[in-house]
Amino acid sequence: MAGPILGRTLGGVRALRRIPIARLIVLGELVLLAREHVVRLEPQERRRILELVRRGRGRPSNLTTRERRELASLIEKAEPRLFLGSAVEKLAAVPLPEWVVRGRKR
Repeated sequence: MAGPILGRTLGGVRALRRIPIARLIVLGELVLLAREHVVRLEPQERRRILELVRRGRGRPSNLTTRERRELASLIEKAEPRLFLGSAVEKLAAVPLPEWVVRGRKR
């Protein structure tokens, strides 16, 4: 009976009404997980990433070597490997080994 209730709650958002509730929950968890990693950056760092990505327009060659290094260090601070591992763990039906989530120790 959650279907009609969910449909009324979501109102005019037709695309969301067509997605099963379990998928919406998983998507919500992924959004929260992404937020955890983004807030690891200071506001000025987030602005700088946006500036560099816009300037690069999807091509590293549009950035100077220094800007590429700066972008890489800012992205590294958000821990994308941990985000990816955590996202896969959330989607997996079984618990994953720690090295899959966090990566191999160096």
